[in-house]
Amino acid sequence: MRIAFMGTPDFAARILADLARWSATNGHEIVAVYCQPPREAGRGKKPQPSPVHRLADTLGIPVFTPERLKSAEDQQAFAALDLDVAVVAAYGLILPKPVLDAPRLGCLNVHASLLPRWRGAAPIQRAIMAGDEKTGVCIMRMEQGLDTGPVYRRREIPIGPQMTAGELHDALAELGAAPLFEALDDVQAGAVPEPQPEDGVTYARKIDKAEAHIDWSRSAVEVDRQIRGLSPFPGAWFEIRGERIKTLRSRVAAGSGEQGTAIDDRLTIACGDGAVLLTELQRAGKGAMEADALLRGFPIARGEVLG
Repeated sequence: MRIAFMGTPDFAARILADLARWSATNGHEIVAVYCQPPREAGRGKKPQPSPVHRLADTLGIPVFTPERLKSAEDQQAFAALDLDVAVVAAYGLILPKPVLDAPRLGCLNVHASLLPRWRGAAPIQRAIMAGDEKTGVCIMRMEQGLDTGPVYRRREIPIGPQMTAGELHDALAELGAAPLFEALDDVQAGAVPEPQPEDGVTYARKIDKAEAHIDWSRSAVEVDRQIRGLSPFPGAWFEIRGERIKTLRSRVAAGSGEQGTAIDDRLTIACGDGAVLLTELQRAGKGAMEADALLRGFPIARGEVLG
């Protein structure tokens, strides 16, 4: 098969790496990679290619980075690739109908949830923040609707009680390769995918930066989920003495008190109901560190209030 890959971040790069090995072994060819254009990053604000872009360059695969796919020129260029199938994983752009219709066998999406739960942009974070006990990967044939297409293959994975979004991201990226390969074989064999059930639809809206400010009036369970669901990026944060500090790991702890108040010298913080122990944090301009290390250079005493 002639395959195009469409993706942008680390999650997609891991899928591309596995797909490239599988394709070479099974006589298929990745003829093009599509990803979002380089974005300004770092102190110099220089345009930096995405993880998928960098990997594709290493693999010697032609890379295309259109701002959109709405122009006739971009759509004609995609159609001219004469594709059998396109594989999409966290691309970040909506595919218009002419693009969806161009590959002979359609477009497959590697989606990081158990559809129809968590359709949309942030399924990994939303699953943790909602307290889901499991999630997974679905390989879906794409339609014009938002993650509404029928599913070829799915795999489940448990969400551990201390798992962060970063850890779940890595686990799902590793999990996604096997069902993707099975789905590509299914597509080539003419298999019919299973429509998604109408019940159980939820939407994983994009993470808003305002959600990262910890609301200590919420229960300890909810605060812990917020911290883990937003770790490592964008990172849930609080303010103290005019400094913003990110919290990357926590766990529900015994204790109670005025919300947002340290109830000991170990960073156990009272919430609206219960308390959380902050175990890994990051000050501005510094790397992540264990709570003990942070407290040696920035003590937060019993009775101090976190904003």
